[in-house]
Amino acid sequence: MTELASKLVGRFIVIDGPDGAGKTTQLCMLADYLRSLGVEFVQTRDPGGTAVGDRIREILLDRAHDRMAVECEMLLYMASRAQLVAEVIAPALRGGQCVLCDRYVSSTVAYQGAGGADVEAILANTKTVVGTTWPDLTIILDVDPAEGLARLKTPPDRMEAKNLGFHRKVRELFLKQAADSPRRFAVVDAAGGPAEVQQRLREVLQKHRWD
Repeated sequence: MTELASKLVGRFIVIDGPDGAGKTTQLCMLADYLRSLGVEFVQTRDPGGTAVGDRIREILLDRAHDRMAVECEMLLYMASRAQLVAEVIAPALRGGQCVLCDRYVSSTVAYQGAGGADVEAILANTKTVVGTTWPDLTIILDVDPAEGLARLKTPPDRMEAKNLGFHRKVRELFLKQAADSPRRFAVVDAAGGPAEVQQRLREVLQKHRWD
């Protein structure tokens, strides 16, 4: 086992960032990399990742629900997350597996915070929902919102369809979280091709202090 592989035993890593940053692509590439290192891991997503969570995800992203209040959004994300932690993340970590997750609490702070929800209230609710199950490292893939939205290859979901001003606020809140907690967050420039971005991401894992 390599030095990095040994450091990732039982670690919780989140890939997050604005829409169009390439999170899912980079997470899958990272999964292939960890597999090549012999790391045992679980790959999941938030919201979703469980039968209950996937149903909640459908509600959250359906554009038919465009009048959903931001407080309702926040609580639905929390409900999906509670199930994900109980059913997938916490058991995997207890078993010594690394967990790779596409989005987590950082997204709720950014998106619902941009929508007007109180960030402190979001964090207070999160503590109740996840307990001590917080990421060891959240990697924010940073991209200009206009560029990110232009990358989307499918019709926009309910969150993606919001205006550019909203998405700029989302980006600001992602970067603020990283600036406020540099030991738990890292920012990776998502400009360029997937292989180039993946190399930057791997360098972050190599250099991170896994306390």
